[in-house]
Amino acid sequence: MEDQISWKATPYRAPVLDSHDHPFGSAESLLGDEEEDIFHGLAVKLSSGRHIVEVAAARVQRITAKAVHTDVGPHEVASLPAYREERWFHIGWGGLFRKHPEWKEDR
Repeated sequence: MEDQISWKATPYRAPVLDSHDHPFGSAESLLGDEEEDIFHGLAVKLSSGRHIVEVAAARVQRITAKAVHTDVGPHEVASLPAYREERWFHIGWGGLFRKHPEWKEDR
């Protein structure tokens, strides 16, 4: 079994695997609050097309240097909620990071 890594170290476009370890998409963006270290999930581009969906953090079982493992069943992939673009923040891993506008920014 591969070592688990921090959500902030998720490899850009890492394969996202279903509960049977079959890839169903790639990690396109992290969803969360980097400053508060709160992970909300991922924006995942489905392998079956250009459609991007959200996978909630509660559905992510572990993140490794090679893949994101989820508990999403193969039959559930088609019913994952569509990705909602909000505000984007660039981060070092080459992807994009976003916050929902209702999340407060403390500076």
